[in-house]
Amino acid sequence: MAQLSDDCFAFGGELMPIETALALIGERVTPIEAIEDVPLAAADGRVVARDVHAAVALPPFVNSAVDGWGVRFADLVADRVTELAASGRVAAGQSAEGLEVAGRAVRLFTGAPVPAGIDTIFMQEDATARDGVVVLPPGLKRGANLRFLGEDLAQGVVALPAGRRLRPQDLALAAAVGLVSLPVRRRLKVALFSTGDELCEPGEPLRPAAIYDSNRVLLASLLRRLGAEVSDLGILRDEPRQLAARLHAAAHGHDLILTSGGVSTGEEDHVRQAVEGIGSIVFWRLAIKPGRPVAMGVIEGTPLAGLPGNPVASFVTFVHLVRPLIDRLCGAAPIPAVAVPVRAAFRYRKRAGRREYVRVALRPGPDGALEAAKHPQEGAAILTSLTNTDGLVELPETCTSVSLGDTVGFFSYATLL
Repeated sequence: MAQLSDDCFAFGGELMPIETALALIGERVTPIEAIEDVPLAAADGRVVARDVHAAVALPPFVNSAVDGWGVRFADLVADRVTELAASGRVAAGQSAEGLEVAGRAVRLFTGAPVPAGIDTIFMQEDATARDGVVVLPPGLKRGANLRFLGEDLAQGVVALPAGRRLRPQDLALAAAVGLVSLPVRRRLKVALFSTGDELCEPGEPLRPAAIYDSNRVLLASLLRRLGAEVSDLGILRDEPRQLAARLHAAAHGHDLILTSGGVSTGEEDHVRQAVEGIGSIVFWRLAIKPGRPVAMGVIEGTPLAGLPGNPVASFVTFVHLVRPLIDRLCGAAPIPAVAVPVRAAFRYRKRAGRREYVRVALRPGPDGALEAAKHPQEGAAILTSLTNTDGLVELPETCTSVSLGDTVGFFSYATLL
């Protein structure tokens, strides 16, 4: 389990910039140590634990990139048609040993090994073969249409670096160099709670003044997308002793505790009080909207992230704060999302000193350029503002207004999840 000191997140400021929060995570949270080998079929989404080197070059031999005719460049006439005798035939998977190539054109197929001495390949559609003679046009460069030994990957170099979160294309590369398994960090174990007397489990009769708990479904899905093992520990009621007991128990056997709700400053927000009694917590009032009330703490060495109860705020703080925390715990190299410039199709005013994330849908403008249209409802409890939009526009701390036609930075949900 992750083991942190009780004051490892200590910060004395009133309103924490998100970069400060991320820097603290990078400096003071260490990855879990356990490593396991998993077969390629089970490795998608896992994090490479140590550098993986290529045991063979890729490709492992010089081969043809096309169906065509292989020749020695020295046998070609520079400024006019060349005629060479057709001799030999090599398909993919066949041997090219022992073929005579001087003054000859050898029939080669895509992926076939190239006979020694051949250094140029004509595509079959550019050559004419008749009566045992191949007619070749002038102008082709030496080395054309060859795939060279190790041009993709040299033998012995790092094929997959430590910290890479594996994707299907990474697994294909591992297979291409002959690997059947990879060393990865074990899956992160996360305890997940929702908090609040107003919450009901979906499927139960809805009590008066109650709402169904959607945050656990949201957060569990996000966690599983990042490869975590989720212990869904249900709904915690607004009772400080019960909260403290359940959170204390969750600290054992988990690498992270994730809660939603109960971290604001109201009289019925008890998570902070409960955690302070069994560990330590610094109430991070992050300088972002939505999502300012976020708690980060430690219970017996296990980090805790307490997210806001409103689902949009919970989503925004997860993708911008919890995901980097999970990447750090997993030893994954951070890959910052890159904002795509789009044109604002909305007006907006905001407070300086706070970063804001506006939910928008993309659409083509009159000139075909992409425009971002703001969802008409801004509230942090409006779930349809997530389901009916394509991503978030990020407005930095220095920005105080957006006008129609301004260029703004857009993050697709696909790049954040």
